[in-house]
Amino acid sequence: MTVATPVRPVPAVSRTLVRSVRGGRSVTAVRHLSRGGLLSLAALLLGITAQLLVFSGAQEHSAQHAAFDELRGQLALGTAPVSQTDQQGKLLAPGTPVALIRVPSLGLSQVVLEGTDSTVLTDGPGHRRDTPFPGQSGTSVLMGRAAAYGGPFGRLAELRAGVTFTVTTGQGTARYQVTDVRRAGDPAPAALAAGQGRLVLVTATGPHFMPAGVLRVDADLVSTAFQTPAAVIRSGTLPDSEEPLARPDGVPWPLVMWLQALLLAAVAAVWAWHRWGRHQTWIVFAPLVAVLGLQVATRTTELLPNLL
Repeated sequence: MTVATPVRPVPAVSRTLVRSVRGGRSVTAVRHLSRGGLLSLAALLLGITAQLLVFSGAQEHSAQHAAFDELRGQLALGTAPVSQTDQQGKLLAPGTPVALIRVPSLGLSQVVLEGTDSTVLTDGPGHRRDTPFPGQSGTSVLMGRAAAYGGPFGRLAELRAGVTFTVTTGQGTARYQVTDVRRAGDPAPAALAAGQGRLVLVTATGPHFMPAGVLRVDADLVSTAFQTPAAVIRSGTLPDSEEPLARPDGVPWPLVMWLQALLLAAVAAVWAWHRWGRHQTWIVFAPLVAVLGLQVATRTTELLPNLL
């Protein structure tokens, strides 16, 4: 005959201990998430600061070297762009090298890229796509950053009437002479006569990294105007993201993805700190979090005004 073993009730102290352990685990998980979030925020802020003050200039310098090599090769072969479309009749891709501007009085020598949105201007000055190429008849517009990413147009305010500079394209070298430096409220220059050319250089005014307005430098073409192809992009049809001091349109999906990766890495680093050890965590996760933070910072700065 089998005798049933009586089930002893769990003491109240044991139940309390179990709840305490479970509660402790929940608190630990919350702490891990909180610390991971704070670590992500710190990495983001540090990355943005480093990107704007240090790495953006190096990035622009590297991009300029690559663009110069590409443009130099095309000029040698006679295949450099001379209109809004390429040799196949397709619109030039944003970021395509199209010209080389040299302003000796400012020590400025930069490759000009096609397009004026924030992403293009991280690599150098951009040509407004609904205007003629420099050297052609009509009013051409070039835009560049004032501080971030090397600040190629940061000294435009120092230009004075009478200063000359050159712009080289696939059609040759055009020479311009500065006529005026304008800010908000200043009168616009007189309309051009048929066959004449003008170049407007555009950047931001105000303290570094705190744009307060738009600065424009007007320069008249003093050399013979090049042949001007028919415009494909009509004036005023560009997206808002290519206007002065504009920000990108749409959802910044690359930034969202990099932010998620940074948050996951930060939470994993906090967990590894407690389970694996601080020294091992630093060796493995510090470079990873730094790289992810820099990527997030780069995508974040692209959301700032394009003339910053």
